[in-house]
Amino acid sequence: MSSPSLIPAQTKAVIFDAYGTLFDVHSAVGRHMAQVGPDAVRFSEIWRTKQLEYSWVLSLAGRYEPFWTLTEQALDYAIARFPDIDSSLRPLLLEAYRTLDAYPEAQQTLQALRARSLHTGILSNGDPGMLNAAVDSANLSENLDVVLSVDAMQIFKTSPQTYDLVLQALSVTAGEVVFVSSNRWDIAGAAAFGFTPVWVNRLGLPDEYAELPPSAVISSLEQLV
Repeated sequence: MSSPSLIPAQTKAVIFDAYGTLFDVHSAVGRHMAQVGPDAVRFSEIWRTKQLEYSWVLSLAGRYEPFWTLTEQALDYAIARFPDIDSSLRPLLLEAYRTLDAYPEAQQTLQALRARSLHTGILSNGDPGMLNAAVDSANLSENLDVVLSVDAMQIFKTSPQTYDLVLQALSVTAGEVVFVSSNRWDIAGAAAFGFTPVWVNRLGLPDEYAELPPSAVISSLEQLV
């Protein structure tokens, strides 16, 4: 059974961030590690960092582009930063990103939560097309009640409007939602909104946003159940 400290008794839904939480964002480069070469790890990190940076800058500027567009733009930036990496890999890397590997424990975790009669779902910056492709390729759809995209609000997390999508979709209150993310900034946004935020800190990173803490810190999704 789940620890009461992770999933309070009043919980009706457990909602997951997608990229970095259910899906390994570095698996796209990982599939082509040999072709990318010795800078593969740093290359993947920059791709991810720029993808997120673009989302925050646009949101603060009152603008919006689909997350897939930002993913393409971030990859182009990463390729420009590493001129020794073959730019002809671009379509292969983008296709790999559409079908990222799910973390091994993701499916079992979702099944266990559903067995407890809890709603499960995704709330992601990803636009519907890329989210559906990732969910389908990982065979997660049958264990998810909702797959929610911020595209409906035309603004990225951590805007409160994005977290409100969960309340609208499932007819729950913020206090009835456990929100799970590997991104500490996302946990901060969820805490500010009133969710019970659980941080998946796989890499043992230092804490931040002390005024918006997680309710619990775990190193793997399986610790939820």
